[in-house]
Amino acid sequence: MDAPVDQPADILGRLRHYIEQHGLSLNSRLPAERQLCVRIGASRAQLRKALAVMETEGQIWRHVGRGTFIGARPVENISDIRFLSDRTSPTDVMEARLAIEPEIARLAAVHATSADFAEMRRCAHKGRAAREWRVYEAWDNRLHRAIAVSTGNALLISLFDTLNTVRRATVWGRLRAARLPPPDHESFAQHDMLVAELERRDAEAAAQCMRLHLRSVRDRLLADQRT
Repeated sequence: MDAPVDQPADILGRLRHYIEQHGLSLNSRLPAERQLCVRIGASRAQLRKALAVMETEGQIWRHVGRGTFIGARPVENISDIRFLSDRTSPTDVMEARLAIEPEIARLAAVHATSADFAEMRRCAHKGRAAREWRVYEAWDNRLHRAIAVSTGNALLISLFDTLNTVRRATVWGRLRAARLPPPDHESFAQHDMLVAELERRDAEAAAQCMRLHLRSVRDRLLADQRT
């Protein structure tokens, strides 16, 4: 009897597991393709197909001659990002998020696929399971980007990525205390409710959930800044 042939989903699952198991953070570089093939038990062609799926999802990005990296491709015109960051306050960032992300959620409720919903649930679950702030924030970021990607609107995704890059370059990192995420962190329930409304394809409810979530984030972070 012939040996069973690995399906694309099996290889993709192994690749995801490898990344999670090794705790690779944003912008970490993956091993070379030859090494990665050995580590996940895939052919070069199978690996490249799995990498292509993850790149489409915005989970990795590739640079010819440099390698494959975790996370969304950085905004290319970094000088513009520095210019914006130098002139942007945390309040500006949250106002921009409140203007854009609820409408992204509204579109996601209409256009997201079952695979998009599965990715959103995975990000919410991983965020809840995180035991370090940087890990939680990485999964939180991936959840919000997964919602943006699910709209299928390349311009909106680009706007989201630019906003997100500016957000990470502002003072938010300094507002985080060196502590573990509390087990009852209010964003957990908010994320769960948001994903549930998206899966129900209730565009208005999804937009409202996103708006309430971002207001909560804004209030919490501004309170941290005052203490």
